[in-house]
Amino acid sequence: MRRSGNEDPAAAAMIADIDRLVRCESPSEDLAAVARSAEAVAEVGARLLGAEPEREVVDGCTHVRWRFGGEPRVLLLGHHDTVWPVGSLRTHPFEVSDGLLRGPGCFDMKAGLVMAFHALAALDDLDGLTLLVTGDEETGSASSRELIEDEARGCSAALVLEAAGPGGALKTARKGVSRYEVLVRGRAAHAGLEPERGVNASVELARQVVAVAGLGDPSLGTTVTPTRLEAGTTVNTVPGSARFEVDARVWENAEQIRVHAAMLGLRPALEGAELEIRGGPNRPPLPAKASVELFERARRLAATLGLGRLASVAVGGASDGNFTAGVGTPTLDGLGAVGGGAHADDEHVVIAELPGRTRLLTALVAELLGARSCPPGRTGARPPVLADQLQGPTGWNHDRRD
Repeated sequence: MRRSGNEDPAAAAMIADIDRLVRCESPSEDLAAVARSAEAVAEVGARLLGAEPEREVVDGCTHVRWRFGGEPRVLLLGHHDTVWPVGSLRTHPFEVSDGLLRGPGCFDMKAGLVMAFHALAALDDLDGLTLLVTGDEETGSASSRELIEDEARGCSAALVLEAAGPGGALKTARKGVSRYEVLVRGRAAHAGLEPERGVNASVELARQVVAVAGLGDPSLGTTVTPTRLEAGTTVNTVPGSARFEVDARVWENAEQIRVHAAMLGLRPALEGAELEIRGGPNRPPLPAKASVELFERARRLAATLGLGRLASVAVGGASDGNFTAGVGTPTLDGLGAVGGGAHADDEHVVIAELPGRTRLLTALVAELLGARSCPPGRTGARPPVLADQLQGPTGWNHDRRD
């Protein structure tokens, strides 16, 4: 690993912690690896926050949670699983060079987790804050969805540490996602001796693929995409079965409902063929209205901190922020690392952006926590940290004072 030797002290500290998390590989479907990664996350977080987290194991998947104070008011949300299989470090080693940090899962989203730890470590009072780090986001959050939604209900804000958009833009809207599997049952027969006795599942699949592809609506940004498919057994057999999968993305709840009804309404085209439709909506849309106020806060704080004009972007990809917005919690996403190449060979983080974006997160959390009124019978609530207190490395305190 090469380093220039002149990194910002705050960036250097974060690089060391990102190194620790990236080197603990955590593909979502390897539950043992995810459990080891959860311990690495707990270790780094406990050192910086001065508190041990809870481990929540659901269906064998390990999630990590810190709760500070009484009634939860602000939720910070991230995940520690990645799409990279164990052994990826051999071909994609962790390294720092030419102003970039590289390694499997660094951008999506282990750097974002480290930013959260360092941002919170700069605050004296975290009363009302919950930090939840899940272990199955990349595969659809099957075991963590209920946990996420329960934590988000009643909170005034959810801040999602997913990687930033192009140019460092925050993600203020995301499409909702539905996933389906279409199973086709035909009847096998010898393709040369008596093909007429068969019901060709491949032909039925082809007709259904065309029908499904037509369910999209470009005018509304709705995409319905047939993806992986399988059919048949041997070259001289009329296929008796086939299957294909479908990815649907929508901006509006009404479109998700429409597409779901249309998928369930598919009917066979060939006499004797049968269809079975599995799946449905996975994540609701994250509408722009869910992030308007939080983005304006972040934009104002970024300007005060001298970080330049903050941009926003709407994206087709989904995150766990879709769940928090789905239960009515104001949600701002893309607060993690600036970089690129998520899930790709060139995955990277821009090191120079780490300190400033972390200061922005500190200021945003401080303002959200400090803005709440003092509960009856309590006095002396800590005022929010001011942006000018976070301008440079001297504003950082990684030994939390409880």
